[in-house]
Amino acid sequence: MVDTVIDWAQVDELRADMGDAFPDVVKVFIQEVEEALASLTAAAADATTLAETLHFLKGAALNLGFSQFADACATAENDAHAGQTETIDLDAIRALYASSLKEFQIGLAQRAA
Repeated sequence: MVDTVIDWAQVDELRADMGDAFPDVVKVFIQEVEEALASLTAAAADATTLAETLHFLKGAALNLGFSQFADACATAENDAHAGQTETIDLDAIRALYASSLKEFQIGLAQRAA
């Protein structure tokens, strides 16, 4: 498991690459991740769809530096591929995203100051 919630080096690199578009990238990330998280309840009955959604979440999280969230999604994705959907705690994944988003928003504000 990753020790840091947010990989700030990844965030800084993305910000440098995106320039003025960075806030839009963040907005799209939040929207897409929250839509995918909302779909997880319906997808939970289908291990393949669940694995695909978790894979998407993992990739999005890695792109924006949400390290622990990406790690949790990767673990859950592996469980879904193995057919062990009963071991996946979707509420914990949602809670980790929420706490990661809060830390991300606080960190961005501190970096902008």
